[in-house]
Amino acid sequence: MEKKYKAVYEFSKLTRILHWVRAICIVILTITGFYIAYPFIAPDNHTGEPTGFLYALMRSWHLILGFVLIAISIFRIYLFAFTKECSFERRSFLDVVNPIVWFKVLKAYLLVGGHPHLKGAYNPLQMVTYIGVMLLIIGISVTGLILYAHVYHNGLGGAIMPFTRELEVLFGGLANVRFIHHILTWAFIIFLPIHIYMASWNATRYPGAGIDTIISGYKFEKEEQH
Repeated sequence: MEKKYKAVYEFSKLTRILHWVRAICIVILTITGFYIAYPFIAPDNHTGEPTGFLYALMRSWHLILGFVLIAISIFRIYLFAFTKECSFERRSFLDVVNPIVWFKVLKAYLLVGGHPHLKGAYNPLQMVTYIGVMLLIIGISVTGLILYAHVYHNGLGGAIMPFTRELEVLFGGLANVRFIHHILTWAFIIFLPIHIYMASWNATRYPGAGIDTIISGYKFEKEEQH
């Protein structure tokens, strides 16, 4: 019997755009952040004149994309929590609190069972992971703003200084803030290849899902036979 599939609209266009912009920001922020911590290359300047401002360029891109990431993340949280387009994503919480779905999903990942039917866009493991990633973004953004305010004392830096000072004390000092910022960067470095692998694996094992969905917005489910 021929299997029939139906298209299910899972991610809105805005959600998909924000996903890829955020991914690009994280990659470039990681590269520029490591350069700021350890300038491993310098411009070839034979004249001795201070014209090769590579460090300043790296720092500028780090700041620009850092604020882009903060803005996108705030907007993404708003979309997820309040918009109709993301209602299918919010329904994933119904599966998170269902131990039976957890059991079936883990069986699927261990290759001893099929993938269960989900009520939302994400399975429980994905949902918990993505919430963790958002908490990582919040953590690295807060520590980044504390470091920013210590360098730029006017404008935005001056405006947030009273709040960042309190947070700095809470974290145990500026050295700890920098260390936490660095550790959270490594958390992203560990997450990204795992995320790409799992999305590719999911798209291969369950066609119509994974990477396909975050590009087209649609996943394909088998139609129930009556």
